[in-house]
Amino acid sequence: MSHFPYELGPAIGHRATLGLVVLQSDETIEQEAALFNQPGLARYVSRVPSGAEVTTETLKAMEAELPQAAALLPPSVSFDVVGYGCTSGSMAIGPERVATLIQGATDVAYVTNPLTAGIAGCDALGVKRLAVLTPYIDSVSQPLCGAFEAAGITVSGHLSFGEESEAKVARIAPASIAEGALAVGAGDHDAVFLSCTNLQCFSVIDRLEQQLGKPVLSSNQVLFWHMARLAGITDLPGPGQLFQH
Repeated sequence: MSHFPYELGPAIGHRATLGLVVLQSDETIEQEAALFNQPGLARYVSRVPSGAEVTTETLKAMEAELPQAAALLPPSVSFDVVGYGCTSGSMAIGPERVATLIQGATDVAYVTNPLTAGIAGCDALGVKRLAVLTPYIDSVSQPLCGAFEAAGITVSGHLSFGEESEAKVARIAPASIAEGALAVGAGDHDAVFLSCTNLQCFSVIDRLEQQLGKPVLSSNQVLFWHMARLAGITDLPGPGQLFQH
């Protein structure tokens, strides 16, 4: 039997090739990552086992699973950036440790996460005083606020939904997120941060910025913005003032 000849074309990601390591329990991040559906951008996703509840213990447990999850990204691809899609997990494991584990398991130039990206976003916007809204229980929320403080960003306001169940976090209505953001964001703050890649934030960011008169950041928004900038992509459309920087 003869074989029909073929030619090899350019890689799908001829502008940039991006990877995401997403929590098994996350129902939101891949939906909001649709902004990467642009010509010349390739996006590949792997999932990491994660607990049904958001606790310090379940977050730290992902450290052992990260290398295998990253290794399941296509091995024939050289990635410009891989993002680890967990804000509180990045805090619990440590951004540097996350980067080391992912870089050891796949061919990637840069690794980022929502915490590192959030700090970078604050720097880009000149944010010094940050109001933070989280869905987490206090034992997770407080260390996250402490991570911003350690980066020189004053957490000047904080509210939490006090939820431990990942399934419920994914179902928190955007209207409730907006109400929480308005409550925590009113006052002497430079910006508001909506923490958690499982929160459905994209539909409310622009409206909140108009109502509050200040930048509104979310975990997925800052992660995608930072991934794009690290990959040299400056024209990616996205919600909020951040994508203008």
